[in-house]
Amino acid sequence: MKYLIAGLGNIGEEYKHTRHNIGFDVADAFVAKHGGSFRSDRLADVAECKWKGKVFVVIKPTTYMNLSGKAVKYWLDKEKVPVEHLLVIMDELALPLNVLRLRPGGSDAGHNGLKSIQELLGTNQYPRLRFGIGNNFPKGRQVDYVLGKWGDKELPVVEQKIEKSVEIIEAIASIGIERTMNNYNNLTFPAAE
Repeated sequence: MKYLIAGLGNIGEEYKHTRHNIGFDVADAFVAKHGGSFRSDRLADVAECKWKGKVFVVIKPTTYMNLSGKAVKYWLDKEKVPVEHLLVIMDELALPLNVLRLRPGGSDAGHNGLKSIQELLGTNQYPRLRFGIGNNFPKGRQVDYVLGKWGDKELPVVEQKIEKSVEIIEAIASIGIERTMNNYNNLTFPAAE
């Protein structure tokens, strides 16, 4: 049983630990928990972890967000992972900060990373974990907000959600996506003050 976990983000120091890079942060947390380490490889930083007889190939695309599909498609094909064993983790403006939402498929909702993946896979039926980042920004400041760092009050919630996201990845592999959605999609985390 093999899974491809794709945490989306942008490479470069200036993007580290920004809202848009939460996919990278979740990928890092999962790999750290399971004793793996990343290496630079084609189109992505890649780690392999084993857990309960399952293999997880974890990628952080180095293509920049809007070309994420190139890395996802390459590694899906290379590792021969079926699309239903793909999990894409990304930031989601349309969800409040205190929410995580797992879905088996759906539209890209204007997210450039998902748009690229959908184009290259030729389907929008692949699992994704949407990490709510809220939309607490003045009109016209969306880019600054998305590419900005978390506020001090947000960090405790973000850390809890990263931990929960790691559990979700494990749960998908052990009990399947349907049961995992039932168990986690209704959780809300203490909102940042």
